[in-house]
Amino acid sequence: MSKPSGKSATSFALEERTAVFGENVIEFCLTVPLTPITSPLIIQFVKSATSVGANYGEADEAESKSDFRHKIAICRKGAKETKHWCRMMAKARPPQANPLRVLWQEARELHPIFCKIIRTTDANLRREHTSKKRSST
Repeated sequence: MSKPSGKSATSFALEERTAVFGENVIEFCLTVPLTPITSPLIIQFVKSATSVGANYGEADEAESKSDFRHKIAICRKGAKETKHWCRMMAKARPPQANPLRVLWQEARELHPIFCKIIRTTDANLRREHTSKKRSST
């Protein structure tokens, strides 16, 4: 698969990684028997995991750096929330703990990636703000 024009290889890799993460959570949830306990957990788990990729796609098309930062912060929040739902699902479905550990690990790895993107974006925004202040005086 070739990368779309205008996107860096890193951007495309993270877009694919977050999409695959959502797909993997969906595939896992399709194996979980529906009970009064698992039904709401599945809904929350799928929502949080798939929102990571959806919001990353939105960030990639952001209208400004501030908009980009906001959407990446939502990705970070989704990754952290997904770790929570993995834990709850593991409690509800102990026999499926091993595949949940893999999903939890991926959410755990995505979270600091988004934290780093936010720190870098914040530094760039501060630099721009400082530069604009200097040029206006």
